[in-house]
Amino acid sequence: MPVYEYTCQKCRTAFERLVKSISADAAVRCPKCGSTRTSRSLSVFAVGTQTHKTTDGPAGICGRCGGPGPCAID
Repeated sequence: MPVYEYTCQKCRTAFERLVKSISADAAVRCPKCGSTRTSRSLSVFAVGTQTHKTTDGPAGICGRCGGPGPCAID
């Protein structure tokens, strides 16, 4: 399910909404004023190229498996 960005035409509030693709064209209510006069805004996304490498243990082992990694830190 994609996250769409909307702008309320009544109060100018910008907000995001997780929308099922079937109901993507349905009226969306503004969370601030309740108006259905909303429009989908142009959305921008970023793609990162950095990778995070650790030397704590072999690749593929996380804290959930009992190994080292970010999952093991409380």
